[in-house]
Amino acid sequence: MTRSTPDSCPGVLRLHQAADGPLARIRVPGGRLEPEQVQALADAAVELGNGHLELTSRGNIQLRQVRDAAALADLLDAAGLLPSRTHERVRNIVASPLSGRVGGWADVHGLAVGLDAGLRADPRLADLPGRVLFTLDDGRGDVSTLRGDIGVQAVGADEFALLLAGADTGVRVTASEAIDVMLDAARGFLDLRGTGDDGQWRLHEIPGGAERVTETLDRSPAGDRLELGATHTLPIGWLDQDNGLVSLGAGVPLGTLPARTAEFVAAVERPVYVTPWRSLVITDLDEGPAETVVRVLAPMGLIFDAQSPWLQVSACAGRPGCAKSLTDVRADLTAAVDSDRVLPGEPGTAEMLVPAEDVTVAGRQHWSGCERRCGRPTGPVTDVVATPDGYRVDPS
Repeated sequence: MTRSTPDSCPGVLRLHQAADGPLARIRVPGGRLEPEQVQALADAAVELGNGHLELTSRGNIQLRQVRDAAALADLLDAAGLLPSRTHERVRNIVASPLSGRVGGWADVHGLAVGLDAGLRADPRLADLPGRVLFTLDDGRGDVSTLRGDIGVQAVGADEFALLLAGADTGVRVTASEAIDVMLDAARGFLDLRGTGDDGQWRLHEIPGGAERVTETLDRSPAGDRLELGATHTLPIGWLDQDNGLVSLGAGVPLGTLPARTAEFVAAVERPVYVTPWRSLVITDLDEGPAETVVRVLAPMGLIFDAQSPWLQVSACAGRPGCAKSLTDVRADLTAAVDSDRVLPGEPGTAEMLVPAEDVTVAGRQHWSGCERRCGRPTGPVTDVVATPDGYRVDPS
């Protein structure tokens, strides 16, 4: 695949001109935020944006309607959220949120820190497209479902499978080797993708890309290859940590977190992980404080019930944020949830065209304002796509 337009993936220093105003995307490698960083983001949303934080499908944060780009950059820099102005768009690193606390073969959060530092230390890697995704899976198979460009998945306490273009290469590395091998793979991708604005954005777009990058690593495949799952269980609700403390998984409806709610999350004063499923994990709580957090944050809209219909749905920005959208899909989807038209169970099999007020869909579903289907999650999902004549419900 050859692109005809440059990679326009936004960042903090290069905003996207959305229909409702400038949009900034803040990379959060590994998803980890300290309490003071959550507070800084809430301040930025109120002082410089539309009062909300948007959680993305890569565990990053977006601010809409940014009023002062320079002030935003300064605020984020002071909070440690802009450690590199040259590499800020390429720091797309997703790690298993529960790693090191609940299950898993290995704690990959240290790898996230090391990989981020390695990316920032190599000037050449600033040329990576802003859409390249690194994944660090602790063996439970959660973030490997995202089909990243370059990743590892633990298969033992100190053994990792190297994943390229969303599949197991058969190459195995130790924890001490993983970062260097991933960085070398990123350089191999740069060598293959071409130069200028017409280069490929993702490794899977290059014919034989994974195999060709593997050859540059001079490592032979060994052992059976992993079959990566398509879905996994979301970390929602009360999660007992291996050390006797508690984590709380909190769903965020449509990934939109009001700044006021974010301030309350910051006040818990515990590390927070933003997940690629547009949710939060608040970690390292004693049981009593954890119960208090649920009592305070649930009425504010955070979801601690794993059976909530909000956990089955996602949507693109829609109107007014996107000029290409045919409707306000988020309002239509909210109406469907509120009127009990998002159902549990398996999706149907027949394609149909229905008015917004009649859309009733079971199972995992993604609502889109146009045929581009932006933000569509991986794995089995029913598409609910706006057309000039209503929504087309398309099980897939």
